[in-house]
Amino acid sequence: MFSEPEREVSQRMLPAFAEAGDQLNVTMAAAPKSWGWQGRTLSGRVEASDGPAWLRLVHAHADRSSDKLWDGPRTAESCMPTAVPRPRLRQRLTWTESSDSYLAELYDLVSEPTVTTDGPILRHRPDLSGAWWTSLRTALDTVSAVPTDRVAVRQAYLDRAMPQFLGQEIDTTVPAWSTAHGDLHWANLTCPTLTMLDWEGWGIAPAGFDAAMLHTYSLLVPSVSAQVRGHLDHVLDTPTGRFAELVVITQLLQTNSRGDNLELAGPLRQRAGELLVDSI
Repeated sequence: MFSEPEREVSQRMLPAFAEAGDQLNVTMAAAPKSWGWQGRTLSGRVEASDGPAWLRLVHAHADRSSDKLWDGPRTAESCMPTAVPRPRLRQRLTWTESSDSYLAELYDLVSEPTVTTDGPILRHRPDLSGAWWTSLRTALDTVSAVPTDRVAVRQAYLDRAMPQFLGQEIDTTVPAWSTAHGDLHWANLTCPTLTMLDWEGWGIAPAGFDAAMLHTYSLLVPSVSAQVRGHLDHVLDTPTGRFAELVVITQLLQTNSRGDNLELAGPLRQRAGELLVDSI
């Protein structure tokens, strides 16, 4: 999904990936590996004793290896209903070397591609069937009802960030909370059959957060953002859904301030303006 990181990172991650393969008794496939953002993760196809699988390696500094991102996939495996389409987690191991901690996860192989392969932003209209959209709506409704004490978005963050990045004082009190995948963008969804990938950050968020995130990452393709609104209107076309959109826009405007997702900057400001006018 992302380009290979700087040499220091790749020289640390590649041997750790090989070590994970040895510990899990899998054989590396010849297919290219996939790097995550800034080399934080490294993934690739492997052959296990029970068939093809996907090995994912995560790096964190040792003092961060117990945070919610580290434990997300394991808790999703135990808490999410089987009706939610996701790769099943087969095995998991962790180890620490000096100040570096590693998490290796072995998943069932998902053979279908993600909707986007170059990051979360949608730039072209994908060919998504009505059945795909129905599956997505059902999955998000199912996820939203899962009880959890995990937190994906905190009220304290919204109190601080929404006025700062939206440029005006607004009521930041979340009108309703529900459980969310937490990172529902186009590079975490497969097609033509829906699978939802990357469960690191799931937890409680403003109701409608997942739908709002998918809509926001679709802003460069208006026909698809309209599809998102149409298929998920029961979530988005509500006061809570519009608030969730402002939450996601706040998060992405913050990434703009760090130099990321800059092509979305104009559409984000435009959509925020529309939502803020409607809320008056």
